[in-house]
Amino acid sequence: METADTYLTIKAETKGTFRDKASRFIGIATPVSSETDVKKRLDAIRKDYFDANHHCYAYRLGPAGMLYRMNDDGEPSGTAGRPIYGQILSHGLSDLLVTVVRYFGGTKLGVPGLINAYRTAAEEALSAAVPVSKVVTDRIDVTFDYPRMNNVMKIIKDCGATVIRQETDQQCRLSFSIRKSRSGEVRDRLMKLTNIYIFDDV
Repeated sequence: METADTYLTIKAETKGTFRDKASRFIGIATPVSSETDVKKRLDAIRKDYFDANHHCYAYRLGPAGMLYRMNDDGEPSGTAGRPIYGQILSHGLSDLLVTVVRYFGGTKLGVPGLINAYRTAAEEALSAAVPVSKVVTDRIDVTFDYPRMNNVMKIIKDCGATVIRQETDQQCRLSFSIRKSRSGEVRDRLMKLTNIYIFDDV
């Protein structure tokens, strides 16, 4: 079940196919975490399907899906990227790239036919996918005097945080990640200690 600090993506890449009037559409759903990932996968797909007529796609990134893009790759505007993106939205997914490659079969499908073909190929790929939850985390850096080490570590353990980096000396520095829904709690507990300084996303 999704909570305020989780969102859904897919576990692994999946494929689906659709045919209409001798045109073949291959949908490929790929989990990604950045635009760099998107570019690398698109480059690989274009290489793998170099003989296809079109490589249309849509992607959505981030917990709220605020970063997204659609591309028709030469098909009539709105007939490919948008219906692909619509399937991403209807499945409630993010951190996802869906590509549909088309091999033209010689007969034009018209705008309604293209929309249906790209939507269906995307749907076929997504229907084969296993959804998984990703947790939204905050990164917090703290500095404190060494005698506070046990207190700090107890709070981190109690709140289920994960230590990323630790430097131990007279003045200690600790970096950890904590799920967003518990970051306020861990900050409040740390602030009750003396001689401790908190930095976010350093």
